[in-house]
Amino acid sequence: MALNPEQINRYSRHLLLPEVGVEGQEQICNARVLVIGTGGLGSPIGLYLAAAGVGTLGFIDFDVVDLSNLQRQVMHGESTVGHLKVDSAKNRIADINSSIEVVTYNERLTAANAMDIFKDYDIIIDGTDNFPTRYLTNDACVLLGKPLVYGSILRFEGQVSVFDAARGPCYRCLYPEPPPPGLVPNCAEGGVLGVLCATVGSLQATEALKLILGKGDTLIGRFMLFDALGMKFREMKLRKDENCPICGDNPTISELVDYEQFCGIVPHEESPEDSALEIDAQLVKDKLEGGNGFRLIDVREPSEYQICKIEGATLIPLGLIQEKNPAHLEGITKNDEIVVHCKAGVRSLKAAKALKEMGFTNVKSMRGGIEEWSDRIDPSVPKY
Repeated sequence: MALNPEQINRYSRHLLLPEVGVEGQEQICNARVLVIGTGGLGSPIGLYLAAAGVGTLGFIDFDVVDLSNLQRQVMHGESTVGHLKVDSAKNRIADINSSIEVVTYNERLTAANAMDIFKDYDIIIDGTDNFPTRYLTNDACVLLGKPLVYGSILRFEGQVSVFDAARGPCYRCLYPEPPPPGLVPNCAEGGVLGVLCATVGSLQATEALKLILGKGDTLIGRFMLFDALGMKFREMKLRKDENCPICGDNPTISELVDYEQFCGIVPHEESPEDSALEIDAQLVKDKLEGGNGFRLIDVREPSEYQICKIEGATLIPLGLIQEKNPAHLEGITKNDEIVVHCKAGVRSLKAAKALKEMGFTNVKSMRGGIEEWSDRIDPSVPKY
């Protein structure tokens, strides 16, 4: 497709670059790129690739815009809160560059649909924040021979690389096995500096454009780490793993698998033991109002405690309880009635089990945590 006069005007700053020129811009305008996720990373990726003129941009996401997204997901705005993210993204892209085609997939990426969606694109960009989707995306790209631009963010740190099994290692070469469930928090659990998304997402968009143009040194075989607090970049060399189960010398993976199961994430079925340890939020409220002298312990982190709290709760983070050091529980006896709570009820259940193992006999975990308390008991307690 030759550039028309309007495109020559729009992309003139690209055309002035010898490494791009008219031919390179035509390649950009004819390229097809799929962005997985329209959140913190997908937002800057999508905005800059649209501005650059990538001819077809695909976006896959199944979520809706939430107010808490706006701290970092610059694709969306206050006017789109409650709307589908893919619809919000499509409208925003149309305002930036109405000449490109935007294809949206309002669905969860799964082993059942990944191959069919990916096959129509030249480059896949990962803007997700969970391990099952990362392994799924990698495997589908390897099986289809597609380059994958990888990015990851958490708190103040980011990672970027390009995985292309035809020319270098894949994601499994770097991470053969996923971490145990719950070991690595996502942004909703650990937080993230909003502007970090712009840094990492822009690097991913840059790598995608270099792949389209066939110019420069891409991050194939290289792994870049960014520390925003220290304002430092570090680089690691990556090698292809000859024993990699999908891109190695003797691959054993020839089709997509169940990635939730592979990552150890299975639908939670509450055990009788867990049920016996839990207490309803309404009963906790009744106990507080009854003044029966029980101990309410908040096992979240201090930063979460500053956001919101239940009056009367004492902060003892889960990590301190799991150390099983009696000094952290000074003033609490083994026979005291104890109720522990967290944000959603997961950490508090771990805390309750740890306290039981320490010999505390009357311990309960408040089901649903602060979120349940805010929904059913006291809406003035903010959710985060």
